[in-house]
Amino acid sequence: MKIFCWVCLVFVITNVGAMSEEPQLSSARVVFQTNYGDIEFGFYPSVAPKTVDHIFKLVRLGCFNTNHFFRVDKGFVAQVADVAGGRSAPMNEEQRREAEKTIVGEFSDVKHVRGILSMGRYSDPDSAQSSFSILLGDAPHLDGQYAIFGKVTKGDETLRKLEELPTRREGIFVMPVERITILSSYYYDTEMESCEKERGILKRRLAASAIEIERQRMKCFP
Repeated sequence: MKIFCWVCLVFVITNVGAMSEEPQLSSARVVFQTNYGDIEFGFYPSVAPKTVDHIFKLVRLGCFNTNHFFRVDKGFVAQVADVAGGRSAPMNEEQRREAEKTIVGEFSDVKHVRGILSMGRYSDPDSAQSSFSILLGDAPHLDGQYAIFGKVTKGDETLRKLEELPTRREGIFVMPVERITILSSYYYDTEMESCEKERGILKRRLAASAIEIERQRMKCFP
């Protein structure tokens, strides 16, 4: 009996650890440059591959530029507006085509905690388009109901600034009094950045070696 209970305990602990394990971020990073500071985030392609592909394509097309955060509910969410109606600049045909696509609801076991990115949608589970929320606190009641596709990697200080802005309530939404604009966005690859750093280090080492070789040559063969 004692052995059986011990095995059960090990099984429970192992499963809790597996459930709490964080998904792997891809090497891609996106930066939203807002009028209150930058917010950087990464993607969970193993959790929501279709959602990640869609959002990343919108970023590459520049769809989020001039868009805004229409909702900031302190301790809950900061929500980005759908780009089709939230941008202040007009969209070209390619941007509009991608923005109007709906994405299948890729619901998972990943928890809604501060920093998580989660797709907005209507009552139809497959109605997500381009609006998404950045969690500003834990929201377990959203777990399994909305598609999580990434998390914030830098910029929590910007999120805290947004939480302190004046707001007004419209129905269920807590909205900022002043527009929080995504002025521009860009993306980069952390693996490529690492390669560039290593290449720079190697170049400096080679240059130092060449200098040392020349110094030894001058010493031995004046």
